[in-house]
Amino acid sequence: MKRDSPAPPTATYRLQLQPALPFAAAERAVPALAALGISHLHLSPVLEAVPGSAHGYDVTDHTAVRAELGGEDGLRALSRTARAHGLGLILDIVPNHMAVPAPEHLNGPLWEVLRDGPASRYARWFDIDWAEHGGRVLLPLLAGRLGDELDRFTVHDGTLRYYDHVLPLRPGTEKLPLPELLDAQWYRPAWWRLARTELNHRRFFTVSELIAVRVEDPEVFAATHAKVLQLLREGVADGLRIDHPDGLADPAGYLRRLHEATGGRWTVVEKILARGEELPAGWPVAGTTGYDALAHLDGLFTDPAGAERLTAAYRAYAAPPPDRGGDWAATARRAAWRMVSHELVTEVERLVRVAGRICDGALPLRDHAPWALRTALCEILVRLPVYRPYARPGEPAAPADAVLLEEAAREARAAFAVPEEADAVDVVKDAALGRLGDGPDHRDFCARFAQTAAALHAKSVEDTAFYRYAPLLSATEVGGSPGRPAVAPGEFHAFCARLQRDWPATGTVLSTHDTKRGADARARVAALTEYPAEWARLLARVTERTPPPDPHMAWTAWQNAFGLGEPDALRLVPTVLKSVREAALRTTWTEPDAAYEQEVERFVVAGPCGPAHEELTALAADAAASVRANTLGAALLHLTMPGVPDVYMGTERVSRTLVDPDNRRLPDFAAGGPGDPASLAAEKLHLTRTALRLRRAHPAWFGPDATYVPLTADGPAADHCVAFARSDTVVAVATRLARDLEAAGGWGDAALALPGGGRWRELLTGRVCEEQGLLGWLLHRYPVALLTRE
Repeated sequence: MKRDSPAPPTATYRLQLQPALPFAAAERAVPALAALGISHLHLSPVLEAVPGSAHGYDVTDHTAVRAELGGEDGLRALSRTARAHGLGLILDIVPNHMAVPAPEHLNGPLWEVLRDGPASRYARWFDIDWAEHGGRVLLPLLAGRLGDELDRFTVHDGTLRYYDHVLPLRPGTEKLPLPELLDAQWYRPAWWRLARTELNHRRFFTVSELIAVRVEDPEVFAATHAKVLQLLREGVADGLRIDHPDGLADPAGYLRRLHEATGGRWTVVEKILARGEELPAGWPVAGTTGYDALAHLDGLFTDPAGAERLTAAYRAYAAPPPDRGGDWAATARRAAWRMVSHELVTEVERLVRVAGRICDGALPLRDHAPWALRTALCEILVRLPVYRPYARPGEPAAPADAVLLEEAAREARAAFAVPEEADAVDVVKDAALGRLGDGPDHRDFCARFAQTAAALHAKSVEDTAFYRYAPLLSATEVGGSPGRPAVAPGEFHAFCARLQRDWPATGTVLSTHDTKRGADARARVAALTEYPAEWARLLARVTERTPPPDPHMAWTAWQNAFGLGEPDALRLVPTVLKSVREAALRTTWTEPDAAYEQEVERFVVAGPCGPAHEELTALAADAAASVRANTLGAALLHLTMPGVPDVYMGTERVSRTLVDPDNRRLPDFAAGGPGDPASLAAEKLHLTRTALRLRRAHPAWFGPDATYVPLTADGPAADHCVAFARSDTVVAVATRLARDLEAAGGWGDAALALPGGGRWRELLTGRVCEEQGLLGWLLHRYPVALLTRE
């Protein structure tokens, strides 16, 4: 695939900026990060956001760099310092949505829409259905029903105020009595519980505090990207990460416009690919942000037979019903149904209305009842195995999208008792594929169907089913396949070969600000697939000592505790509480069971964070070789496989983080060595520096014109070795499933043939070997090796 963008980075380092980590602090870290061997700093969103935001994805102003971080002067100073040390900047941008902040005037475009209604110059910015609620924007911000909250409204300085909310008044309504004043606005303040059924503007997933932006409009694109494009044009930044492109009406069109506007700068997109799904070939980007690589790397260090035994132990211990954690496919399907019938009702109902208008506008399509269209729509949505299709009216659907919808539709017809009523399935399918016409409603349905599908997949799979299906928590990660967590070496090599051929400058990651557990915590949990019987016995012992409120929660709590590796209740309790709320089996974010949550907190403190934590420590000691091999092996392969590796802040050392906000804690960039030079932390830092410096010194060995060749060891232990050559000049070797390897007697006389002739130097130890290396000799010091031809 042709690439006409400038040379990609050799490696990036992700900084999760926040008020506690502003541009000035990042600038002070530059010398240490440059010494690590990266080529670019990868910055989280830098534009104005909700005050105090720890992530920056709640943008309030696209025209200004965030003052809390140091403003544009601070960003430019960081850029200058970075360039003085040979580094560039990659910016994370958020095209899909903006914040609905309190006070609302922080979002200037939204403020004007609330004040001036559909006549506002910014009305085209947002997906608002003005036909609903009498032409008013529903604002679900009240703590109770409007009648119960009236006494809490005040009018002050020409604004309507409710606690922290400050809303504009429609000109000429300022002196009206409060009831009449409320009814005279272009917005309708409402009880927050109405959001899931009554909202009339598109939001981000199910987050009503984030309003979607119509960036497909050329004027909106120009206005929301002017500052970022200026920073690229003036050399402040070099490339882009695009947040959640699946939320856009037309991702391909947006990316083409962006590619032209940036002059082909290196750009990666946060596209979450299901196992076997491929990035659309026509997207003018370098690739994804790397969750597909993460899933393959994690799976490579998962024992398939052990994962099955661990799943059997989980079912015996927790006894979950098949569709509530017992079976992955059934659990994911039930979670999807919960979303379309509960959290995403407003999105579904809007699609039903649009489908009805499409049918009313064409004689051959009339007489499909709304209930039939709704049933067909939901039955198809819950059966999509990927985030979304990318069809556009007036254009032939891609074969992959057509097959996706046809298969879902075929299953969906079974929901109808009367075959003629099942024809509604074909209406929904064909409308989703853009086959019914190219009018405004046809375009709207096609885009909104895909956007709703993306929200459904994210919320039902990653934010619900991943917390319900808990045999192996390292597999319940963004882009993961918990029902089939293991990846064979051949599958991993085939994936890497495809990357090198089709997307050689794609991003790759192991940890991000969104991973539910950092790579080093997942490495520990994955080691349990090599110790399933020991884990089952441990759970039986600790459960007898500290009985839990329910076994599913207990299994989750103990595995998270094993991944964390220390009895830290301040970190573990919030993680487990988030898990049970997201799972929504006993308590939820919106309908919390306070008594149950108190039991959960007491259990976590007394159990995983109490004296019984010694049981975890003992098992970790037994599994130390597997944990070490998983940790170092994943790190080495990540830094040497095809693509551009992104190192999340602090993960150059061992960093066993849990779900956010734990994974956004700030590392100590000024720290020197990690202490004991024989520790796993020291080994990981040594490996990371060595590999990154090699990439930076020799980018051609790893870049778009490099080669990737799998290497196979000989001997009975061959399956425990994963190795490949890059450009016949670099060889990476990693150990997998260390326990079985040790039980079989180690490497024995297994050898790895190195490509070509001559001598090779192993960079981690400095030792030199010939073209045929005995694995026992090569991996005597570390469970990994990084070699270059002398």
